[in-house]
Amino acid sequence: MPINAHPEFLAAEKEYNLAQTLEEKIEKLKKMISHAPAHKGAENLRAQLKLRLKKLQQQLDKSKKSKKSSKTGIKKADMQAVIIGLTNTGKSSLLSLLTNTKPEIADYNFTTKYPQQGIMNYASTQIQLIEIPAIESEYYNRSIPHTADTLLIIITALNQIEKINNLLGKNPGKKIIIFNIKNPLDKRKLEATLKSKKYNYTIINLHSQKNLEELKEKIFKSFDKIRVYTKEPGKEKSPKPIILKPDSTVKDVAEKILHGFSKSVSETKIWGPSSKFAGQKIGLKHKLKDLDVIEFKTR
Repeated sequence: MPINAHPEFLAAEKEYNLAQTLEEKIEKLKKMISHAPAHKGAENLRAQLKLRLKKLQQQLDKSKKSKKSSKTGIKKADMQAVIIGLTNTGKSSLLSLLTNTKPEIADYNFTTKYPQQGIMNYASTQIQLIEIPAIESEYYNRSIPHTADTLLIIITALNQIEKINNLLGKNPGKKIIIFNIKNPLDKRKLEATLKSKKYNYTIINLHSQKNLEELKEKIFKSFDKIRVYTKEPGKEKSPKPIILKPDSTVKDVAEKILHGFSKSVSETKIWGPSSKFAGQKIGLKHKLKDLDVIEFKTR
């Protein structure tokens, strides 16, 4: 501690030591520097404080850059669901159980600071799940929920629904309420309340993993998509389907495989729900149904 330090400096130092965030520390450190002793004996102190400020500013810049890249670096898949909730309601645990991702899971608040994504494999499809920071935290990102197909709103108490909806605002995505039971409660009464509000909901227990398969099915059905498989002549169908909107056509499939590919198609055969018989020859305007299999021949 410098000799003859002003009371303002000592007060600023105390505020700095109590600061929680990088922004607060930088603000209080600047205040310390402004009140630091000006005499020659305090030159080293002032130099140390300025060096500390420089390092803190570098940390903040790096943090902001990382945060920005994590927001913009997520490419939307054909089926995307976003996990939304208040802090410490089980968002990270849910992502871990449903996907191949292992996010940080802890008991303290605001563990997740950046969007985390994983893939949920279901019904031969790959569904992109994104966990975003708690909706009431400074790290929350409004842009991702706004473009998502489905919003998975995880709660541990009924009164959280209204709070989340108020913070969420208007979003075009379909909503699924996921009630994560943490404490013993009357499940029948809970279900009656959720039904009376006409919520699309699932009651789960992340600890016992109860009803996770029911939740997966509900997530998949929320997208209202059809799966269409392709095959080459004389070979088996592709292991992964192409994901399309209902009433999509054969041309839509061809163009999704490769832009302009439909112009090279000379013949198309189809097997499945939309065909009159196996191997029926159809045109590019033929409307497809879920689980159809089509075969292209090119010129």
